[in-house]
Amino acid sequence: MTQVTVQLENCYGIKTLTHTFDFSQSEAYAIYAPNGSMKTSFAQTLRDIAEGQKSQDRIFPSRTTFRDIRDSNGEALSPERVLVLSPYDEFFSHNEKTSTLLVNNALRREYEKLQEDIDICKASFLKAMKEQSGSKKPLEQEIALAFTKDSDEESFFQALERINIELKQQTDAPFQDVQYDAIFEDKILAALNTQGLKTALQEYIVRYNQLLDSSTYFKKGIFEYYNATQIAKTLKANGFFAAKHSVTLHAETKQEITTQTQLEELVQEELNGITNDKDLKKNFDAIKKQLEKNVQLRDFQAYLGRHERLLPHLDNLDLFKEQVWKSYFKAEESLYDELLGKYRSSKAQRKRIEQQARKERTQWESAIELFNERFFVPFRLEAKNKAAVALGHQPLLDLQYTFRDGPEEMPIERQELLKSLSQGEKKALYILNIIFEVEVRRQSNQETLFIIDDIADSFDYKNKYAIIQYLQDISTTPGFKQIILTHNFDFFRTLERRFVSYSSCLMATKTDSETTLAKAAGIRNPFLHWKNSLFHKDIKRVASIPFARNLVEYTRGDSDANYMKLTSLLHWKGDSTSITQADLDDVFCKVFGNADTFVGDPEERVVDRIEKEAKACLNGNGGSDLDAKVVLSMGIRLAAERFMVDKIADEDFTSGITTNQTRELLHRFECDFGSENKVLPTLRRVALMTPENIHLNAFMYEPLLDMSDDSLRSLYSDVCNLK
Repeated sequence: MTQVTVQLENCYGIKTLTHTFDFSQSEAYAIYAPNGSMKTSFAQTLRDIAEGQKSQDRIFPSRTTFRDIRDSNGEALSPERVLVLSPYDEFFSHNEKTSTLLVNNALRREYEKLQEDIDICKASFLKAMKEQSGSKKPLEQEIALAFTKDSDEESFFQALERINIELKQQTDAPFQDVQYDAIFEDKILAALNTQGLKTALQEYIVRYNQLLDSSTYFKKGIFEYYNATQIAKTLKANGFFAAKHSVTLHAETKQEITTQTQLEELVQEELNGITNDKDLKKNFDAIKKQLEKNVQLRDFQAYLGRHERLLPHLDNLDLFKEQVWKSYFKAEESLYDELLGKYRSSKAQRKRIEQQARKERTQWESAIELFNERFFVPFRLEAKNKAAVALGHQPLLDLQYTFRDGPEEMPIERQELLKSLSQGEKKALYILNIIFEVEVRRQSNQETLFIIDDIADSFDYKNKYAIIQYLQDISTTPGFKQIILTHNFDFFRTLERRFVSYSSCLMATKTDSETTLAKAAGIRNPFLHWKNSLFHKDIKRVASIPFARNLVEYTRGDSDANYMKLTSLLHWKGDSTSITQADLDDVFCKVFGNADTFVGDPEERVVDRIEKEAKACLNGNGGSDLDAKVVLSMGIRLAAERFMVDKIADEDFTSGITTNQTRELLHRFECDFGSENKVLPTLRRVALMTPENIHLNAFMYEPLLDMSDDSLRSLYSDVCNLK
């Protein structure tokens, strides 16, 4: 992969981009891309290749997208040869359940998708169970405990598995209307286990069973009151009696039933014969007396009074609880089947993922060791269960954190750790995943084009340099190539100083029709280059004025005559039009130690030259980006201030301004001409965009680089057209 040729059209906002990256001289490219120019779009397009996806224009999906990325042999890059390392925010979108699992990103996404599908089904199922049972308890744990005696998530699914066959054989849901909390509250369960109440219940159940045995139509455990009422409802629902059919009941004498009402009355009469039994009522009164001893059980007593048929089932509460849950499940059987089906289908896939993760165990341990060695954070990472994973007792490595405060150390959970860390320290965590992805490819000798999408953005400097050092390590690995994207100029400049060759440092420029990548200029200190062009290159001569003014301010103060003269070339003053190129030569020679003269007309007014160069930049003929942006900013401010000074026409006011001239003029203009709505928005943009652009120095010119050429050109055109 000595070359990679990129041709893109309508890819996530990139209208066109054509460029060939030549890796024969350098293993890494660095691209400085101002916000909105191409960084995120380019990374997403390459991510599509890595994931085997088509690219598109999200805002204008009807546009025809073209994507062709080939190596030096003319072969299209295959997914396994591309890896996009994304910014911090994307890492922390991981599901909290998997945030500490040491699984590679592709497997993690697959693992999380399986879990997500199950969670959606489980939420629907538990919602239905809540409505069915009316319970306020944590139902996932209740179900797990009812069938397995454990309460974790895996026990919940084991519970569903355990009763699956029983549920399929069950034809009805006799307890689907039972209010769960009316019986299975802790205080009720405790009362049901007291000796007095247990004895009363047992006596009731003995008598109830005797009555069932002597019943004409009911048979214990086979055909009881619930079964009889369900038959009546079913026959009516299916039009049995309406079709003039009848039912014959076999007892001592046969009895023909021709209507639902007849059947229901017979069933109720049979039930009354049981419940009105003198001895059974006596047993029930004994139960009521036991319940009346506890004021907290009055609701339970009232519930039993309305549902006396439940009493015989209270002698075995564990079995009854299972029967109640199975009735709830049967009532919502489609949701039960869907959830259990999702769980079962995910098992094989999860097992495959876990097997792969076990194979990657040593790579994770190496990545953890490298992270602990390289990065500056107040915690140490380790795989807390590596012995259990190695022995096959646990499926996946789990990450453990140890907080360090001087000589003291303390194990800490992830959520508690995050509360104690700075933003930069939190962001360092995601680097562990990047290290793993890289190390796996290094060990497998996988030829890879890495797209590094601002992974060091907003890091503190110690960890930013650690990241750069790691990227440098990557560049020494055979078969590894990098395209490092950033909108941070300081990071871009550091990459060039550390390991990316100057010729492989590019700057992105976006216009209405295309995005281009050109070799960067002035990465380290553009002013050293400008100094040698002060007298024979007009644009650099003009662009050096603010820098010279800063130097005078630093060395002689803002009351120096040369400082005042240069200020009159950056703000519209009374003497702005009187300063000539000869005057500027004199200042430059004193400030920079040169002994030279301007190659043009020495009597030319400098403000005229500033205007001329700004208009050249407006036409796209203004030289390198930084030169043009400084000159455009100067032209914008001078034109805007001249307009306001002429409009205000108050020499005493304007000559009395000593600081923040643009802002002071704008404030007075707003007071005097607030009704001129068409003019004020443009002037406010001038005040917003230009101050930091003109007061620049060798260290802080990134804001100006980050501003698009089009924005400055548009503003200059608007200012020139003010009337």
